[in-house]
Amino acid sequence: MIEARNIVKRYGNLEVLRGVDLDISQGEIVSIVGPSGAGKTTLLHIIGTLDTPQQGEVCYEGKNVLALKDKELARFRNSNIGFVFQVHQLLPEFTMLENVAIPALVGGDSRSSAMERARQLLELMDLADRLDHKPSQLSGGECQRVAVARALINSPKVILADEPSGSLDSQNKQELHRLFFDLRDELGQTFIIVTHDEGLAAQADRTLHMRDGMIVDQTTRNTSAMP
Repeated sequence: MIEARNIVKRYGNLEVLRGVDLDISQGEIVSIVGPSGAGKTTLLHIIGTLDTPQQGEVCYEGKNVLALKDKELARFRNSNIGFVFQVHQLLPEFTMLENVAIPALVGGDSRSSAMERARQLLELMDLADRLDHKPSQLSGGECQRVAVARALINSPKVILADEPSGSLDSQNKQELHRLFFDLRDELGQTFIIVTHDEGLAAQADRTLHMRDGMIVDQTTRNTSAMP
């Protein structure tokens, strides 16, 4: 589903990514691990079209999205990619329902349609009794589940997560990790997860090990990815 070819990224004289190749299948959960400075987050941002490399291609179903113009790329990103970060980044002045609906509204959905879809997703996250709460009224684990619902609102092809459980306690970490696999099983969702959490990395279908701007090894655990 996703192919990255010969990705090179430099910041001045520092070469952060050195010709990375990557393939992700639909329905696969892939973790990316490695020491700080290995290039994990930079690679995730390039796959997510939040950053551009000096060299290489990122193709979704055969289409090189890095060749799109800015407005086309923004529309593609909104429709096809969901993001979950270490800090949930919910807007404090809006309710959970409104926070989840925002990407759909930006994408042009009607308010009624966006709100109904947001309601369904929050119910899926076991947050049906939190729809009108604001972020300050929820726990960290609940806010992160809301962030996952927001990432799913436009039915994206892939969810990109950068240290999604890094700020959570052990119980909430386990609940979030289990949620990712439940979503893959229920919705066929694809996940690419940058993490330092060994427990989460070990549960993924495949773990990519990065060092010095390159993928140096990978561990495959099962073949549950969809064709």
